[in-house]
Amino acid sequence: MFGIDITEIIRNGGLLLVAFMLFAETGLLLGFFLPGDTLLLASGILAASGNFSLGVLLPVVVVSTVAGNIVGYEIGHRAGPKLFKKKDGKIFRQEYLTRAEDFYEKHGGKTILFARFLPIIRTFAPIVAGIGKMNKKLFNFYNVVGGVIWGVGVTLIGYFFGQRIPNLENYILPVILTVVLLSFLSPLIHSFKKN
Repeated sequence: MFGIDITEIIRNGGLLLVAFMLFAETGLLLGFFLPGDTLLLASGILAASGNFSLGVLLPVVVVSTVAGNIVGYEIGHRAGPKLFKKKDGKIFRQEYLTRAEDFYEKHGGKTILFARFLPIIRTFAPIVAGIGKMNKKLFNFYNVVGGVIWGVGVTLIGYFFGQRIPNLENYILPVILTVVLLSFLSPLIHSFKKN
């Protein structure tokens, strides 16, 4: 289907590819287009069919996502304020920095935790936390908790279904497309309800 075999891409790239993609999605500004949820589900399904050791996969997932968020935070912490030293323009304003700082002081922990489950947002949340000067110890705590809950949880969902549905690895692409559609559909519906 669509000429893409994500199972083969993940199998051939192995754990190193999984680690890099998760790190890039959660830590690098350009990683927002990478499919973190789908990668975790697919990796779990492949682990269930014997392609990966679950005992090795889970630590790789957690370390990659936690490290990615730390890099994202540092990017925001170091580069963000420089952007706001410029005169107020159409995109950047001093008040935005102040708002970010206030927001992360009040809601930073739960934002970092819940952002893990929202595509695109999970890429930018640690960067904004760095810009907003969120307390680093608090950030790291919620980063690790979120990385474990999201990374292990979504991977185990894939593993669970991979063990119970024979040859599920042969249908990963339709499963992944459904999950991606549902993950983007939910915020869109919420957005339309607000308007």
